[in-house]
Amino acid sequence: MTLFVTGGAGFIGGNFIHYYLKQHPDDRVVCLDKLTYAGNISTLSPVMDNPKFRFVKIDICDRKAIYKLFEEETPAIVVNFAAESHVDRSIENPEIFLQTNILGTQVLMDACRKYGIQRYHQVSTDEVYGDLPLDRPDLFFTEETPIQTSSPYSSSKAGADLLVMAYHRTYDLPVTISRCSNNYGPYHFPEKLIPLMIVNSLADKPLPLYGEGLNVRDWLYVADHCRAIDLIIHEGRVGEIYNVGGHNEMKNIDIVKLICKELGKPESLITHVTDRKGHDMRYAIDPTKIHNELGWLPETKFEDGIKKTIKWYLEHREWWETIISGEYQNYYEKMYGNRERVR
Repeated sequence: MTLFVTGGAGFIGGNFIHYYLKQHPDDRVVCLDKLTYAGNISTLSPVMDNPKFRFVKIDICDRKAIYKLFEEETPAIVVNFAAESHVDRSIENPEIFLQTNILGTQVLMDACRKYGIQRYHQVSTDEVYGDLPLDRPDLFFTEETPIQTSSPYSSSKAGADLLVMAYHRTYDLPVTISRCSNNYGPYHFPEKLIPLMIVNSLADKPLPLYGEGLNVRDWLYVADHCRAIDLIIHEGRVGEIYNVGGHNEMKNIDIVKLICKELGKPESLITHVTDRKGHDMRYAIDPTKIHNELGWLPETKFEDGIKKTIKWYLEHREWWETIISGEYQNYYEKMYGNRERVR
């Protein structure tokens, strides 16, 4: 069987490819990636020589190229990780998020309709639900929680989800959707909270933290997420949405302090900066449905996962040093260099 993984040079997609090839050595994986700033071909270096793997540089919005690849490879399953995913970037430039996250999804599903597939799986986010109040720890996102987006990024992902479900109802396309909480682990692009704080700590640079750092996220180790998607595409019910959460709620400030402690760095490096526009306060997922139907539960406790993540960054400096020396550094200065320090 041939599996298409879009956005496979990115963080979660890359981890999924590594996971899938180990778990299903008889299947063939074709990675489709445009190699934007967040796509790093070196993430796939360990599998490039695998005869069951193929990499194709391609834009999912390029209908002609996508159709040609479908004709060549006739995939049985398509897992769509390809997305612009950084909230701050979506505030700076919403248009590209709408193009990739909605129109790119449409192109992929049209190809699935034209050439036939067993399953199309859309990798989404808990951010489509908006946020939860900090003073209501009893509230969680379920699959029935209404969509209420807060940023151009989450709006584009919600739009894609609605389109996926519409293609299922209108065209009977066999689809599933997963909505995950914040992932962390190896190969995470260093603009996101955990890798940014690790990398800056190692360089004894300021650790820019939005506002007071009281925002709460539900953290999911990326390998646990990969296992969930594997279960959904093979055993999940067609037309269903599955929430995938880590049962690891943490305040941003506590995560940064934990990273400082693990690396032996002073908390004085923490620099409070002007908060993000429309910053969601709390995300928390109820994964009861995927547990009851597919037997999935997160296996990695945060205190273990963060140690493994820090260890990976210490052992793979060449991976992230290459990234931060290029275009990312210009972006970093734009996002954090001019933000007012909160005293």
